[in-house]
Amino acid sequence: MLDRREFLGTVGGGIVVLLVPEGAAAQQRDAAHNPFPPELEAWLHIDETGAVTVFTGKVEVGQGVRASLAQAVAEELRTPVAGVRLVMGDTALTPYDMGTFGSRSTPYMAPQLRKAGATARELLLDLAAEKWNADRATLVASGGAVADPKTAKVVSYGALAAGRKLVHTIPGEVALTPADRWKVLGTPLPKADATAIVTGALHYPSDMTRPGMLHGKIVRPASFGAKLASVDTSKAEAMPGVKVVRDGDFLGVIAPHPRLAARAAAAISAQWTEVPQPSNADLFEYLRHNMEATARPEVEQGSVEKALSEAEVKLTETYTVAYIAHCPLEPRAAVAEWNDGDVTAWTGSQRPFGVRSELAEEFGIPEQRVHVIVPDTGSGYGGKHSGEAAIEAARLSKAAGKPVKVVWTRQEEFTWAYFRPAGVIEIHSAATKAGAITSWEHLNINSGPAAIRHAYDIPNQRVTFQPARSPLRQGSYRSLAAAANTFARETHIDELAHAVGADPLEFRLANTKDERFRAVLRAAAERFGWGKQKGCGIAAGWDKGSYVATCAAVSIVDGKVRVDRVVEAFECGAIVNPDGLENQVTGAIIQGLGGALFEAIEFAKGRILNSRLARYRVPRQSDVPPIETVLLNRKDLPSAGAGETPIIGIAPAIGNAIFSATGTRLRSLPLKSTEPRP
Repeated sequence: MLDRREFLGTVGGGIVVLLVPEGAAAQQRDAAHNPFPPELEAWLHIDETGAVTVFTGKVEVGQGVRASLAQAVAEELRTPVAGVRLVMGDTALTPYDMGTFGSRSTPYMAPQLRKAGATARELLLDLAAEKWNADRATLVASGGAVADPKTAKVVSYGALAAGRKLVHTIPGEVALTPADRWKVLGTPLPKADATAIVTGALHYPSDMTRPGMLHGKIVRPASFGAKLASVDTSKAEAMPGVKVVRDGDFLGVIAPHPRLAARAAAAISAQWTEVPQPSNADLFEYLRHNMEATARPEVEQGSVEKALSEAEVKLTETYTVAYIAHCPLEPRAAVAEWNDGDVTAWTGSQRPFGVRSELAEEFGIPEQRVHVIVPDTGSGYGGKHSGEAAIEAARLSKAAGKPVKVVWTRQEEFTWAYFRPAGVIEIHSAATKAGAITSWEHLNINSGPAAIRHAYDIPNQRVTFQPARSPLRQGSYRSLAAAANTFARETHIDELAHAVGADPLEFRLANTKDERFRAVLRAAAERFGWGKQKGCGIAAGWDKGSYVATCAAVSIVDGKVRVDRVVEAFECGAIVNPDGLENQVTGAIIQGLGGALFEAIEFAKGRILNSRLARYRVPRQSDVPPIETVLLNRKDLPSAGAGETPIIGIAPAIGNAIFSATGTRLRSLPLKSTEPRP
């Protein structure tokens, strides 16, 4: 990361605003509430033309954060959003950032940049007052300029910034514009670079080129955990321009063209020593029998055992979720280049600073000698936290002495990336005949603790996440385990409602006092017209500061489920960009259809059996029903992220609708069959 002097030399004249916590108390406060280390800064620069450059470690992977963060700065700086440019995900230019995940950009980065914009605005007002010898309190910042209403004088931000190199520290407390007075935030703004995206002009990591660049291809193991026993590379080495690179179990080729690299890799004869691996046929029993050390309950109150023993209505069920793939539009890709012992990597990652650390560790060099740049990337969904392609490209580049590009195939992405964790979830519950839930025990094996806490008022409960040894590589996925936990919980709540003879909507409302939870339930049900027909299901949940309720209508056609309509109500505090938010919600629902109905990784003997889109079913246009979104704008609440929570309600809503239509209760994702299960 550049120090202040290097940074100022890079950006030239103008005004620089640094976010620096003041004192130990501020650092401790920021460490507790902020994903960014308190000793690192985020900044903005205004040049002589008035152009605003904003630096953030966040990255754009299709979620529209480039637009919403520009709005955040423009709002507080009182400048046109079109004049705000973001530099994102560049470890040499932007402040340290943990990564773009967890729906953190809106609740954490946006306020940081708003503080920078507000501080810059106040500094510009000071400069204008000094320039005119005017009463500062009478000056107005608007439209990228400062005006004096008394004299009708106007000076642009660029003119105030010209010839200056000022560093200003943001105070500990900065007054931000309240949501009910927003002029830029809260308004629809199309996705930045939309025209370039549609026309193909935008360069993604897989489009990157460097002078003299070669192309690399990795020879992969025969199965997970396999070790290279022997190899014959003679045919590949005989190809003109081809270089073979071997380092232990790492085996790759370098060639002037990608097709030649692929042919050379295919020409290598490698023998691998394989190890036994389980299959998806015995996955859930495998997880049960390979649990790690006993976990502590996430929630424990009252006496679950006593409540169950005294219960009028008891229910015990098990729910399972399969491994699923991220299926990003753009598979992993990277270009790496070495120069005097320093390495630069252009790659698609949600964690550029994490990739920097991985590269430094891999090659035993200080992080200061590693530069990672993340161009706008063709989606991630939590699947691009790691830097495999960058490491592979860097290893080949070091051997070649030239820049090398590595682009994974779709099959490689399906096989060697990580998956959303599979899981087994056991729920034991109890209720009165009148419909009050009295006891709740929720055990999640392997898939994770996200959204494992619920919004229902239950006096006796125990909620536990139990890690297990996973047979496949697993990691983050959009909403983490929130989709799995919400599926199990909202399916079970529906079952409990039917067990006591209650309407599923009214049963939920009767068992929660959480007004935000109740508001989304009512909003979705009202728009949907709840209770007017069969084949309808409802589900709700909350995660990461936002609430969602989903209603779905289904029909069964030739034994297959067809989703006929979806209504989703979503509330994430004050809405930053209504257009972007609606796109996020709609996209999450469509993606969630796959996990609900089709998606499941099949594997055996350490191999992925459905590693192509021809065999791995994702939602198609014909699968997408009419989707209606109801956005609840709570201007009295801080803005929360919206990238993850909208996906969690669709699977249980569909499952509950299937039960309404057929009387068959499906407790496994994907919901493949409408036949009764034993």
